[in-house]
Amino acid sequence: QVQLVESGGGSVKTGGSLILSCTGSGYTFSRYCMGWFRHVPGQEREFLSFIGSTGTTTYADSVKGRFTISKDNDKNTLYLQIDSLKSADTAIYYCAADPPRLGGWCAAPRSDQTEYQYWGQGTQVTVSS
Repeated sequence: QVQLVESGGGSVKTGGSLILSCTGSGYTFSRYCMGWFRHVPGQEREFLSFIGSTGTTTYADSVKGRFTISKDNDKNTLYLQIDSLKSADTAIYYCAADPPRLGGWCAAPRSDQTEYQYWGQGTQVTVSS
């Protein structure tokens, strides 16, 4: 049974930094496609970043340069570092996972939420001045 648990959210000041974590269990973490999304009530869930089996990363244009995705396969943990936080970053942040397709490894970037099979429960990030 695949489970994803996010942590690290909270209330932070504008301009600060935050590191979100997502610990996975019930699957071979290193082989899965992993992604971060965020959701503001009343808006569509927004893709933020992707990381593949070999560490290939992609970012939404809106967060390039401020967000950094990484993972530690030994700890089955995915990370998202957010720098220079803005009030517009206030949202619920979700991690997502999807099994590899061909070859047993995740290579092709995925930015559409429908491409991810498993989701965490989300962690709230609130940014204020």
